Amino acid sequence: MRKLLYSFFLITLAFACTSNVNKDKNGDPNTLTIAVFGGSGDNNGSVKKAMEQFKNYLEKKLDKKIKLYITTDYTSVIEALHANKAQIGYLSPFSYVLAAQKKDITPIVAIGANGKPSIYHSIIFTNNQSGIIDIESLKKNAAHLSLSFSDPASTSGHLIPFAYLQSIGLNPDKNFKQIVFSGSHAATVLAVTSHKIDIGCSTKEYGTDILVRKGLIQKNDFTILWESDPIVASPVVIRKDVNKQLADKIKLLYLNLHRDDSTVFNAYIKLYHTNPRELAYMSIDDSLYNGVRKIANSIKDVELLKNH
Repeated sequence: MRKLLYSFFLITLAFACTSNVNKDKNGDPNTLTIAVFGGSGDNNGSVKKAMEQFKNYLEKKLDKKIKLYITTDYTSVIEALHANKAQIGYLSPFSYVLAAQKKDITPIVAIGANGKPSIYHSIIFTNNQSGIIDIESLKKNAAHLSLSFSDPASTSGHLIPFAYLQSIGLNPDKNFKQIVFSGSHAATVLAVTSHKIDIGCSTKEYGTDILVRKGLIQKNDFTILWESDPIVASPVVIRKDVNKQLADKIKLLYLNLHRDDSTVFNAYIKLYHTNPRELAYMSIDDSLYNGVRKIANSIKDVELLKNH
């Protein structure tokens, strides 16, 4: 958690001097920027390629120049939004809760099916050489084990497993031999399955499942020690100072995207979901993330981020 605070401090300094944004007659930026966490390695390139298609789609529909900002962490997305370097952002539930503290953004859509937001799960897992077979053996041997979280502002790769470990009497900052932040779910999974790290915290659907499908790991390369309750889908957010007429139009384009241009919709969605034909963007509001907010507020160190 201290690393998360430090990251916020550094990025805040980097964005301290907000640039003057050229605006149109409605007071909106002439160029809209979308900030997206792209992960690391090959996934970053895949996200950029998929988002380029969406960028071109939006430019045609809005008759406005669109710019992409593909980041390697959620903190950069948050601070780009706060500094008005980006007007639209893709966040995790936890990074949204952190960002929403400044009250300058609002969630507009998330992926769902049949009127309900999609869900995913956090997992704590290990490799077949760690000697850990269950949570009890994890507790007994924590002092000799290395632990990897994903991105500091990740819900499934940091907040949820951090809170769970605390709930069973383990302080991740003190009770493990080594703590690292890998930067992405894929990096955490690969570090564990290659035996470089003993214990990993990631997501089942967007972490281990994806790498198994890609053939980068096998199901017998890891053992899941714990799986969380369902976590609600990640939001797309927009700055509150974007003209309401434009914001409503952008939201409607998201809501209709699966019907209007399934190729553009599928390009991004299929990176994370195996059933894009069953999915669509749905309208959401802040209350959807009250559960995540409650968990975040229950962890003392997260309170330090209240004013960031």
